[in-house]
Amino acid sequence: MHNSSSFAIPSAGYSVTVTVKIPNIIGKFALLLSKVAELGGSIAEVELVSSDFQSTIRKITINAKSTESAQEIMKHFGKFDFVQILTWQDDTLKMHEGGKLITQPKVKIRNSDELSRAYTPGVARVCQLIHEFPEQAYQYTIKNDCVAVITDGTAVLGLGDIGPAAAMPVMEGKAVLFKEFAGVNSFPICLDTKDTEEIIKTVIYLAPTFGAINLEDISAPRCFEIEERLIEALDIPVFHDDQHGTAVVVLAGVYNALKVLDRKLEDLKIVVNGFGAGGVACIKILLEAGAKNIIACDTSGIAYRGRTKGMNPMKEELVKVTNPENISGTLGDALVGADMFLGLSQPGVVTREMISTMNKNPLIFTLANPVPEIFPDEIADIAGVIATGRSDYPNQVNNVLCFPGIIKGAMLCRARKITMGMKLAAARAIADSIAPDQLNKYLIIPNVFNPMVASKVTEAVMQQAKIDGVSRI
Repeated sequence: MHNSSSFAIPSAGYSVTVTVKIPNIIGKFALLLSKVAELGGSIAEVELVSSDFQSTIRKITINAKSTESAQEIMKHFGKFDFVQILTWQDDTLKMHEGGKLITQPKVKIRNSDELSRAYTPGVARVCQLIHEFPEQAYQYTIKNDCVAVITDGTAVLGLGDIGPAAAMPVMEGKAVLFKEFAGVNSFPICLDTKDTEEIIKTVIYLAPTFGAINLEDISAPRCFEIEERLIEALDIPVFHDDQHGTAVVVLAGVYNALKVLDRKLEDLKIVVNGFGAGGVACIKILLEAGAKNIIACDTSGIAYRGRTKGMNPMKEELVKVTNPENISGTLGDALVGADMFLGLSQPGVVTREMISTMNKNPLIFTLANPVPEIFPDEIADIAGVIATGRSDYPNQVNNVLCFPGIIKGAMLCRARKITMGMKLAAARAIADSIAPDQLNKYLIIPNVFNPMVASKVTEAVMQQAKIDGVSRI
């Protein structure tokens, strides 16, 4: 295990903005900034609010390494006798004040005629039309362009089972991303039950309102059954992003890493650490894409045929098609002679020494977030390509590259479900968003703000849906 704080770098996720008044004397402001650097912070922005002969007032945004680091910086600001703190705020908490979403109408109601069309009596004609022809709901209601983002709060980020209310900020964030990256409307729904049957029934009851269902942060193995049964029960796309969004972006990164390193997927020995929702989906899509030798590990070590500890039906199914030599042992044993490590597990579970036993120039996808299984800084000289789940390192595996486009594409063609072929098509589209002459070890996954990604994914998914026979348009 390694001390993560030694390698963490300042992030906007822990930023504070402070307004200070200091004497207008040469060197005083520089002293303040040097203290920020000494405490591990980074100045993101400085705004001069006002200045006169006696003093200056500046608004300073500081990125810190953690909540504790930000508090330490603020404490030291207060120790300078020449500094007067006028205001300060935690920028992340400020962004979330009042929530991140609003609802607003698409139409204006400025007079009685418009009211008669939007509501009674005119609206009754639309209701009757949909009653006679249910498919017209796609044309005359929000169903055509609205996704339900649904959770029970049992597997939120790396925080675990924190409940539905505490999960709401993540679901709101997901809804914001749907809108910002694909123009798709969505609404967060946090269910106050962990009962599998209740969740399935509730989603089925809600389904007439929505054009697609995005399941989020539901713990494994329950999430597998919930998704599978909803796919069978509903005629609209059901997508568990923690599984398939992660898997699609990982595969996109692998496609491009193989081009950079001139290797073939079928030749790789791949070790996957983390046998939950994301790990299972990644294993499935890598196998579908052509991988032949995958060894899955969890807290009980290597998963092998005959192991009884820590198993469940999904793991039992996958050990039949993974670990071809049926080896047992620890994660360290699995990594010896491996070509790729894919971590979807816990901070610090991998050491430099373990990575050094892998084959030359290995692919390292260390995706535990916010603290990865091993920090890139520790292995930069021995890894061929490194990807993380963080935005402050190259090659961020971020689901936002997948879910807006794949859901939008499925909705536009009114797909009955999202197939494996559609997921593979999405992965290729994400990979192809980087031009061949731009590919390098630091750019195998496109930036999340690349405007091409969502549209390329949407188009690829629509085309594949037609090929797979699930498109209704």
